[in-house]
Amino acid sequence: MNNVSVYRKLIKIDWLLVLLLVTLVSIGCLALYSAADADWNPWAVRHFQRSIIGFFIAVFIALIDIKLIYRFAWVPLIISIFMLLLLYFVSDKSVNRWLDLGFIKLQPSELAKISLILALARYFHDIQIRDYGKISYSIVAIIISLPVVILTLIQPDLGTAVMQILLIGSLVFLAGLRVWFLILFFGIFTASLPFLWFNLHDYQKQRILTHLDPSTDTLGAGYHINQSKIALGSGGVFGKGFLQGSQSHLDFLPEKQTDFIFTMIGEEFGLAGSLFVLMIFVLIMLYTYMISFLQSSQFGRLVCSGIVFMLFSYVFVNIGMVSGMLPVVGAPLPLISYGGSSMLTIFISFGIVLSASIHRFDKLEVRERY
Repeated sequence: MNNVSVYRKLIKIDWLLVLLLVTLVSIGCLALYSAADADWNPWAVRHFQRSIIGFFIAVFIALIDIKLIYRFAWVPLIISIFMLLLLYFVSDKSVNRWLDLGFIKLQPSELAKISLILALARYFHDIQIRDYGKISYSIVAIIISLPVVILTLIQPDLGTAVMQILLIGSLVFLAGLRVWFLILFFGIFTASLPFLWFNLHDYQKQRILTHLDPSTDTLGAGYHINQSKIALGSGGVFGKGFLQGSQSHLDFLPEKQTDFIFTMIGEEFGLAGSLFVLMIFVLIMLYTYMISFLQSSQFGRLVCSGIVFMLFSYVFVNIGMVSGMLPVVGAPLPLISYGGSSMLTIFISFGIVLSASIHRFDKLEVRERY
């Protein structure tokens, strides 16, 4: 890649999409500054530093030819499975979610989401057009994805596993699966819930029961969600003001820098601030979906559409959790919550989106026939 081609690709980058991502990071830095009681340390500074690294990673990926990403689309899935397996050899804890590489701690189940998108997009791209929608090919796609889901469930990380299952279902549907089979797939999943319930850990069962009736344990399992609801409700329309949130600054609100950061935004900036954050997410999703429509390859379309659904699932689960519509699970708000793995996943994902946008007219040859 010579300097001229790099310069031309830099010009072609969708800088409006980058600006929207930077807006979310900026909101995150301000929210983390407030969470630390008007101090840039320890969260806001590291969040900013990680975002700078993530930005350069995204731009670097954007400059890579989409044909090269397509060619090695299976590699991230293999690496993700290896990292998930590695967790059981390097940790003796009952909950194994983080892989310590020395210079960084990674959550492999987060990175596995984008690896699933790439692998399934490659798989469906290589199928002949006349075979789109055939049940046998969809079943193979589900089997390909099973190792990641099973290893994530064993950690245990139920929330991430459910998001992975929904992501797989959306990609299979977007690839042309008949609606009735998708209904059957989720019907089987629903029918398996009783079996899943008896295999849940006690704390997971308690979270679900508390979600159904938070008043049963207001000082225990229901504490998080009750305090979150109080904070959101007290924010009103325009909020209490920056750095003025009583629930968060008096330490009533737990995990305010990670999973419950949207609650703090709602308390300090009210409904107006919450809707502004949601608007930025919606604009990013719509813009990415528009990029998917412009793709000349099935691989590009599925990758961009899958990333849209992944971002939607992040936002839906996080906001549903803090507002009491869903049980409490470990689900960060992308680019706003403090956390390296989710931020890395998002920047890698949108680096691929930017690459797909730059190379949207490139046609990909089918390398295999299934």
